[in-house]
Amino acid sequence: MKKYDVYGLGNALVDKEFEVTDEFLQAAGIQKGMMALIEEDQLHSLLKSLTDKFGEKKRASGGSAANTIVTLSQFGGKAFYSCKVANDDIGDFYSKDLKDANVDSNLDDGRDQGTTGRCLVMVTPDAERTMNTFLGITTNLSEKELNEEAIKNSSYLYIEGYLSTSDTARAAVKKARAIAKQNNAKTALTFSDPAMVQFFREGVDELLGDGVDLLFCNEDEAMHYTGKKSIEEAAESIKIIAKSFAITLGSKGALVFDGKVSSIVASFPAKAIDTNGAGDTFSGAFLYAITHGHSYETAARLANLAASKVVAKFGPRMEGNQAQEVAGEIL
Repeated sequence: MKKYDVYGLGNALVDKEFEVTDEFLQAAGIQKGMMALIEEDQLHSLLKSLTDKFGEKKRASGGSAANTIVTLSQFGGKAFYSCKVANDDIGDFYSKDLKDANVDSNLDDGRDQGTTGRCLVMVTPDAERTMNTFLGITTNLSEKELNEEAIKNSSYLYIEGYLSTSDTARAAVKKARAIAKQNNAKTALTFSDPAMVQFFREGVDELLGDGVDLLFCNEDEAMHYTGKKSIEEAAESIKIIAKSFAITLGSKGALVFDGKVSSIVASFPAKAIDTNGAGDTFSGAFLYAITHGHSYETAARLANLAASKVVAKFGPRMEGNQAQEVAGEIL
């Protein structure tokens, strides 16, 4: 029996959320529904504009893989998260948040001087999230942040697609994957965002290596990556790079393949307010279920219900006893 269900590796970012209009995005030249990397001076300029015009709605620790790992922990799973934050106030906030979520991490080993990464999340009235991200010190995420013993003692290694933008992060992923393979840990990867498969395709392919045991993506990402005209054709192409997968389809549910059988699992009704973190929550709930003996169909039902709770509120994660309520309804 391994100590951890999942070992996560990803960017550490503190999210600042704002309710904005489509007109604001258009005027600012920001592409709706995508994640874009920005420099620190752009961060401060956009942050001032958003704060003055709309006011901050919520601040939360984030990063794609971090949200997934915290979700798994909320359901009672055991997880370790490797990331990089600075020795600053925002880094303190992030480190405390992981501890409060009962997630072990490398951050107790010390933090370097610098600026912790931030993500400005702009949510339009249709609940679509658009992100401008200043990576800060997480740009330098590297093999130094890996904990080899924790990887060895995990059932799954989970990698976020955002790491495709960094040379040092891709090198860290390669080493982590080698350690996982040597110690019979399965590898899971999420594409994270359509922008990753559109603009950082070579980096994503490097993260995928010779394939993964489990791939998470949404319908847009699947279509962009494979270049197919239907989700059925895209799913067949994905089988070449992934032994199993879960493709989220929004209100249509999720298409899952357990290595033998494909099935579409229906979604749960929800009045969407903010879609930020929905895919991450899906992955975390799904990983919890399959590492605790449940089928892919049951995992997808749990994940769909968890995601429906997240989109109905602001912020990228479930709150209070929501995870226990979701588990009680499905498991």
